[in-house]
Amino acid sequence: MSYTKHGFDPVQIERIKQKMKHPETKERVKMILHGVTKADLQDRTKVRRFVGMLTKALGERVSDQQAEHLVSFVISQKIDPNNTFHLIKLWSMFR
Repeated sequence: MSYTKHGFDPVQIERIKQKMKHPETKERVKMILHGVTKADLQDRTKVRRFVGMLTKALGERVSDQQAEHLVSFVISQKIDPNNTFHLIKLWSMFR
């Protein structure tokens, strides 16, 4: 569980992973992230908005501190959603 070294709560991550197995939830998340670019994922304001929309879609409550931690994590990873290697790296981190 390499996500624990980034300070994520294992219980919450497992709960989110279970929710993502539901096709309706997965589609909602995909719709929110459709068309997101690397530049979007480096913009603190946009990432904060994505975190808010995604946590709402997943029915997860996060504190302001947790939300800021998520924003910082996404920005620090320099994720390019069009780069398969980046997506595989993230997938392997949270599987």
